[in-house]
Amino acid sequence: MSAHRYPFAAIVGQPDLKLALLLAGVDSRLSVLLKGDKGSGKSTAARALADILPTGVPFINLPIGTTEDRLLGGLDLAEALGGQARLKRGLIHEAHGGVLYIDEVNLLADALTDALLDVASSGFHQVERDGFSAFSEAKFVLLGSMNIEEGSLRPQLLDRFALSLDIETPRAPEARAQIVEARLRFDSDPAAFCAEYAAEQDRFQHTIAAAQSLLSGVKPSKQILLEISGAISEAGVRSLRADLAALRAAIAHAALAGRELVTHEDVDAVLPLVLGHRSKRQPPAPTPSSKPVPNEAPRDSEGGQRESNDRVFPSEPRQAPELRVKLADSIAHGRSATVKDRATAETIRSTSVAKGEFLDVVPSFTRSFRNTGTAALRSDHLVFRPPHARSGVRFVFAVDASGSQAAQQRMRAVKGVALALLESSVDHKDEIAVIAFRGSKAEVVLEPCRDAGAASRALEYLPTGGRTPLAHAIELASSLVNANSVLILLTDGRSNVPLTSNDPWADALAAAKKLACTALIVDSSLDDSRKKAMEDLASAMHARLIGLEELSNEILMSVLES
Repeated sequence: MSAHRYPFAAIVGQPDLKLALLLAGVDSRLSVLLKGDKGSGKSTAARALADILPTGVPFINLPIGTTEDRLLGGLDLAEALGGQARLKRGLIHEAHGGVLYIDEVNLLADALTDALLDVASSGFHQVERDGFSAFSEAKFVLLGSMNIEEGSLRPQLLDRFALSLDIETPRAPEARAQIVEARLRFDSDPAAFCAEYAAEQDRFQHTIAAAQSLLSGVKPSKQILLEISGAISEAGVRSLRADLAALRAAIAHAALAGRELVTHEDVDAVLPLVLGHRSKRQPPAPTPSSKPVPNEAPRDSEGGQRESNDRVFPSEPRQAPELRVKLADSIAHGRSATVKDRATAETIRSTSVAKGEFLDVVPSFTRSFRNTGTAALRSDHLVFRPPHARSGVRFVFAVDASGSQAAQQRMRAVKGVALALLESSVDHKDEIAVIAFRGSKAEVVLEPCRDAGAASRALEYLPTGGRTPLAHAIELASSLVNANSVLILLTDGRSNVPLTSNDPWADALAAAKKLACTALIVDSSLDDSRKKAMEDLASAMHARLIGLEELSNEILMSVLES
C-alpha cells in the first residue's frame, strides 16, 4: 500500500475549502465541517492537510463504530486482566499535535460528538472514571465530513464546529476532466506525482509555521470586534461561539498574510465559513391572506374549469397524538408488521449475549472488584450493552397544495394537521422534509433537516393553487425516504398531471407501489366521491388511510399496526 497521500497543493479549484483547512492548520481550535455529495473530495482534502502541517504530525481517522473508552481513554483491559488497574490513552491523545478526522460525522453517536468537540475547542481532556483521574493536553485539528443525504447534525452540535462549508463538484466538463486526469496520474505513480508538488507543499508548510508563530501577536481592534458581532447579530445567530470562531478565524487569516493587524478584508473572508451553518435569517415570509396574488393567471382544474389564483391560507390550530412509539416499532419490524414489546436501547444484560451487543468493560470490572476485590473476571461478572441508536426517524410530509383544495377552511385544516403531527411526533434526533405539489410538478420546499422551526415555516406559508401532480409527488418522496423513514401524505386523492403515461392516476398508483417505507395517508377530500380511489392508493402504498377529521388517539394508536 502506498504511503503517499494526495498533495494538498494538487487539489484543483475549491478555494474556500483550501482556506478553511489552512485556517484550521494555523489555529487548531478552528474545527471544520465539510458537507457535500459523495465523491466531492472531502476525505482527500482532509487527509492532505496533515502533510502541510509541521513534519511528523499524526493523522487519526476515527472509526464511526468507536466506543467512548477508545475515543476518550478508559480502563486498560490488558493491564486489568493482569491484576493492575490502569487508564489507557484514547484516540484523542494519539491525535495530539496532528489531525483527527471523522468521516460521516453525522453518523457518530451524539454523546461522542459532543465530548469530542469539547476537547477540540479547549485542547485539554480530563478523565474521571471508576476512581481514576487523568488530565492531559489533547490539541489537534478536528475535521468532520458528511454526506447531506445521510442526515444532518442537530443544531447544538453543528454550532460547535467553528467553520463549515458546502463542497460541490464542478459541473464544467473541463474542470471535471482536469480533476480526473490528476487523480489518474497520482494513482499510476504516487511518488512521481507528489514530487511535482514538493516545492509548493514546502511553501504551504513554511506559511503555516510562520503564521503559527505570529498568531499570538495578532491583535484585533475594537472596531473589528464590533464589526464581527454586528454581522453575526444581523444574521440572526444567537450563539456566542460564532463571534469567537469569527474572531479566531480572522486572526488566523491575518497571520497567514503575515500581518499583526486584523483588517476588514480578513473579516469578510472568514464570515461565510462561520455563518454558513449557523445563520437563522430567513427570507421574509408572505403575509397570510385570502386575496389572489397579483398578476397570476388562473389555472385549469381537473374538470376544465378555471381555478382561482394562488393563495396563502394560515393554518387552523389542531391537536394530534404522538406517533413516535408506534413509528419506532413499525420501522424496526417492517412497515406492515405487528408491533411487539421490545427492550429499550438502554437495557443492560449480563452473562447472556444478544446479537449486536458488546461487552461493556467498565461495569464488568466494577462488578468484579465489588464482588471479589480483584480484576479476575468470571462469566457472571460480564455486562453487555446493546449499541446506541445513531439516528432518529426521517419524517417526509407531502402536502397537496393544488387548486382542488383551494377552499380556505380545508387548506387551513390540512396545514393545521401537518403542523400538529410535526409538533407531537418529531424530536431533536429526527429529520423533517417537506414536499409541496401543485401546478405542473412537485418540489422539495424543505430539504431533510432537524430544524422543526424551518419545517413549520415551510408548511405555514405554503401557497395554494393550480393542478395536482400527485404521481410526481410520490416519486419525489421515494427519493427522500429510506427504511428508517415515514411518509405522511396529505391529499384529496386527485391526480391530473401525468408522469410517464397519459393516465395521471395510473402513474400515481405505479409510483405508490415502488414506495419502500412506512406511510400514512390523510384524506383531505370534501366528500366521499374519491373514497374508492383513496383506498386503492393506500393499498398500493401499503399505507394506513385516515380522514382529516378522524385524527384521534384511538385511530392513530393503531395507525401502523396493520
